[in-house]
Amino acid sequence: MTAGFPSWLVGGFVGLFGLAIGSFLNVVVWRVPREQSVVSPPSACPGCGHAIRPRDNVPVVSWVVLRGRCRDCGGRISARYPLVEAGTAVLFVLGWWRFGLTWALPAFLYLAALAIVLALIDLEHHRLPNAIVLPAYPVAAGLLALASWAPATGSSHWDALLRGGIGAAILFAAYFLMLIVYPSGMGFGDVKLAGVLGLYLGWIGWGALAVGGFAAFLIGGVISIVLVALGRAGRKSGIPFGPSMFLGAVVGIAAGEPLWSAYLGLLS
Repeated sequence: MTAGFPSWLVGGFVGLFGLAIGSFLNVVVWRVPREQSVVSPPSACPGCGHAIRPRDNVPVVSWVVLRGRCRDCGGRISARYPLVEAGTAVLFVLGWWRFGLTWALPAFLYLAALAIVLALIDLEHHRLPNAIVLPAYPVAAGLLALASWAPATGSSHWDALLRGGIGAAILFAAYFLMLIVYPSGMGFGDVKLAGVLGLYLGWIGWGALAVGGFAAFLIGGVISIVLVALGRAGRKSGIPFGPSMFLGAVVGIAAGEPLWSAYLGLLS
C-alpha cells in the first residue's frame, strides 16, 4: 500500500501521467530544434498540415488505432511518437519505484523527461539546446531543494543539496577541462549538461557522482566501438555524447552508492 492506496494503483497513475508527459515531449523534441513554440499552434500532421483531432492525440492508443498513419493524408507517423510516450511512462514508473511518493520524486521525474528530450535531440541534431539545458539548472535546483527540505518527514537534508552543488561544479569543471584538452571530443553543450547531471548525482551521494561520471565514458566508449565495428561510424565521426551521459547518470542513480562502497571495500 502507498499513502492508503494499493501500489498497483499508484504505479498505474504514475504511468498514465508519464504517457501524457511523453506526448508533450514529442512536441518539444520536434519544435525546439526548429526554434518553434511548444505552446502554439496546436499539433498538426507535418505532411498535410491538418490539425490533429483530440481523439487522435491519445498517447500510444491513437497511433495503434490509426496504424501509424495520418487520418487525413495517410502519411506515415513515425513509431518514435508512441515509443517516446511509452518510454516516458516506463521511466516515470521506475522513478516512483526508486524514490516512492516522496518530495524527491518530482525532481527525478523532471530528470527523466529531460533525458528523453535531450537524448533524442542530440541523436538527431547533434546539439543540446540552451533553451532546454540552461533552465534545467534553476528547475533542478529548486526541485532538489524541496526534496532536501522534506516537509512531510519533518527532517531536512541540506547537506545533500550542498553536495549536489559541489557535484555540479566538479562535473562541469571536469568536462570543461576535457573540452579544452580535446575540443573535438565533445561540445560545450555536453559541458553545460554535465553540471545538471552532477547536481543530481551529487545529491544522491559521492558514490553516485563517481560511478555515474565514469559510467558515461565507459558507455560512450562501448557505443563508439560498436558503431565503428558495424561500419556506422569512423574513427573521427562525431558521435553524440549526451545519451551516454544520461545512461551513465542512470547507472549512478540506480546503483552508484553500492558499487562505490564495494569498490572501496576491495581497496581496503
